[in-house]
Amino acid sequence: MCDESSLNDMTEHLKKTGADITRRRFGLLAGGAMLATLPRAANAVDTKDQDITVKTPDGTAEAYFVHPASGKAPAVLVWPDAFGLRPAFKQMAKRLAESGYAVFVPNPYYRVAKQPALPEGLDFAKPDDRAQIMKLMSTLSADTNLTDAKAFITFLDGHAAVDTKRKMGTTGYCMGGPMTMRTAAAHPDRVGAAGSFHGGGLVTKDANSPHLLVPKMKAQYLFAIAENDDKAQPDAKTVLREAFDQAKLKAEIEVYAGTMHGWCPPDAAVYNKDQAEKAWSRLLATFKSGLA
Repeated sequence: MCDESSLNDMTEHLKKTGADITRRRFGLLAGGAMLATLPRAANAVDTKDQDITVKTPDGTAEAYFVHPASGKAPAVLVWPDAFGLRPAFKQMAKRLAESGYAVFVPNPYYRVAKQPALPEGLDFAKPDDRAQIMKLMSTLSADTNLTDAKAFITFLDGHAAVDTKRKMGTTGYCMGGPMTMRTAAAHPDRVGAAGSFHGGGLVTKDANSPHLLVPKMKAQYLFAIAENDDKAQPDAKTVLREAFDQAKLKAEIEVYAGTMHGWCPPDAAVYNKDQAEKAWSRLLATFKSGLA
């Protein structure tokens, strides 16, 4: 759950461990230390990358696009967490591109804030800073998600680096988790595999809960769940399992021991390297199978 409860748990954890969760720390980790944290695969291909803009019905979205330097590759649409597009996600995107994918990461807040959407130095523990993050998150909805997914997929499918003969993938972190499910449900013939990492709001009591969209999907899934998220909503994984089993879709659903909400991006103060690397390897396996 990417909500107030998760943020409170994360803040308390950081107080106990003496860590901090400021964007200043994020920025430090987004440099050379991050490159050391995310090792290049032995079979990594050369890539080309650029900061781009994409027109949508609601405006102009900034994005980062990276792909193998030669040939065509399956597309991957990455939905960032609450902190949005930043160096950490560019590094993760490039790493995925080195494994043979054409990867697109948008600024999800482009309607109300250009890059950088959030200033450096924000601290979840400070009410005013947290309110600023929540305010941006409140500008997003299922409708904006669907509008953006369609525009971004249209861009990807029109790019020379994308192999449209192969299915595409999508990944999401925190608030991006349910975005992957809406994307997969709205474009079932296009999305063949997806991954949700510490995704929030995947199972709710609302009529538009993401888990209710599973029957519309044709994608296989990876759900990497944070341990504290599972403790807050222990039935979510069971509901997801039942939904995917009923739809006869392959889904790997696992609670990652010892992890806190937000553990996957390498600039997070709760980053868990070992478990993040495990989740990364499972994503590659999911894509290898689902995007064949």
